[in-house]
Amino acid sequence: MTQTADSISTPPATSDSIAQSLSLAIHEHRIAPGTKLGEDELSEIYGVSRTVVRASLQSLSHMKLVDIRRNKGASVASPSTKEAHEVFEARELLEPRTARSAAKRAQPADIAMLERHINDEHIALEANDPGRALYLSGLFHTEIARIAQQTTIAGFIETLIARSSLIIALYWRRESALCEKHAHHALVQALADHNEQRAEELMRSHLVDLHSALDLRERNGRTLSLKDALSS
Repeated sequence: MTQTADSISTPPATSDSIAQSLSLAIHEHRIAPGTKLGEDELSEIYGVSRTVVRASLQSLSHMKLVDIRRNKGASVASPSTKEAHEVFEARELLEPRTARSAAKRAQPADIAMLERHINDEHIALEANDPGRALYLSGLFHTEIARIAQQTTIAGFIETLIARSSLIIALYWRRESALCEKHAHHALVQALADHNEQRAEELMRSHLVDLHSALDLRERNGRTLSLKDALSS
């Protein structure tokens, strides 16, 4: 039996796919911190019930990407300056040791994968898409935790990187730091050389530099509508 175009339909969105879509939009800075995530509007955008939307928002709330308040609904989380310091201080404690472990275990396929991440970051920057570049940079860091074979710590790092994306959207003052090619390239070289001490030192200095690039006096206000952001 031949299928017609009308009989072939796109599978309906699920709470998991909606959560993934919203998470990506937040990480890529298409949705700004503080943006209200109305259940009715999201239901219309994704063509699903409010129940499905509510489940996806609850999932993002557990990841601390979304704040849900009684009688106020959901909105993209907006970390305070205190949280900003705490998140980067936590990363500075965890990730250098993870980089040391990754340097011990890295295989040629891992190095090739990290180099592809760096290349994709640069392509995004050349396309004037710093949000996409930041998202890829976060994946670069989580992949290093995976290479280190530290599953529990990798989970913590992934959550911290998600918070970092929101923090950078609010407090970033030096977008050029996204394009500091030597930081990631040098780190990959240390991993390829199995130089554990250098990998640890490079990761620490890289994170300290990112921390110093925050301007905790200013906030970034983007005005892209929710519908436009999610259709990008």
